[in-house]
Amino acid sequence: MSLERVALYLQDAHDLRDELDYARYAEEKGFEAVWQAESRLVRDAIVPMAAYAAVTERIKVGSGVINNWTRNIGLLAATFLTLDDLAPDRIICGIGAWWDPLAKNVGIDRRKPLTAMRETVEVLRRLLNMEQVTFHGEFHDVEGIELDVVHGRKEPRNVPIYIGATGPKMMELTGEIADGAVLNYCVPPSYNLQAMDRLEAGAKKAGRRIDDLDRPQLVVCSVDEDEAKALDTSRELLTQYLAQQPHIAKASEVDQSVVDEIQSILGWPATHEQIQRAKHLVPDELVTRITASGTPEQARAKVQEYLDNGATSPILYPVGGDVKLLVDTFSPHN
Repeated sequence: MSLERVALYLQDAHDLRDELDYARYAEEKGFEAVWQAESRLVRDAIVPMAAYAAVTERIKVGSGVINNWTRNIGLLAATFLTLDDLAPDRIICGIGAWWDPLAKNVGIDRRKPLTAMRETVEVLRRLLNMEQVTFHGEFHDVEGIELDVVHGRKEPRNVPIYIGATGPKMMELTGEIADGAVLNYCVPPSYNLQAMDRLEAGAKKAGRRIDDLDRPQLVVCSVDEDEAKALDTSRELLTQYLAQQPHIAKASEVDQSVVDEIQSILGWPATHEQIQRAKHLVPDELVTRITASGTPEQARAKVQEYLDNGATSPILYPVGGDVKLLVDTFSPHN
């Protein structure tokens, strides 16, 4: 299997300077994009994105995903203007509604997430289109603001906005207002079928078709010639995410009793020792159902299932092991 479009997803599993090498290597091997996560309180997305953009020439650089709550809308637009200055026409703004309990624990009340997202996307898009914006909404209230570029490019910026949606209502909104959907990871391929229905319903509201919307999908991917080793690497990630990100646990169709038992062992933040103590609760069947883990051949076959169910391209998250082997495994140059 050779993919025409494939992207790399980086979070905090590797030294940041090593990730610069991975971004360059992915570009060399024909990857379309590199996406940087911003989820737990560990590594922000913007600094690594700027670093990737600075050391590459062609590969696109996306936020996968930042939240729409913690950055003022003017700062958010200025940030992506700045990134586009660094890498013109290569920046993608991936944005999501965040999740509790993390948001609540830092003082964010995620009320009316659909309204908040709709307002954020509208104002952000208008600002990046270099418009002067007056907008009096429930979450954004701005008067006559604009990206007042004095030195440099003054034309509208080509920064597509992708929403990282998980639930059906946010998925439908994404189909209506976004340039793309970043489909979530740690879900079975069958999850995509409902997602496609909701995206299509949203697209119809805007007079579009689902094919007008890009649909890359995050996929946890652990590749090793030793299948058991690859599975165990992904198992550790699933142990943590099923306990700490309830929206992913729900979408992954994992029995709630398993989630409850893992949560009883893991603290916040989870320690390595706690993860090791709880990981036996995540069986091989679950790892292979909701991740692309195993030998290179097994990983490629699993990724194809997500594509067969509506994703337009994979965004591969190497949770550990040999990242360059993963890149080689999925390189469009193969």
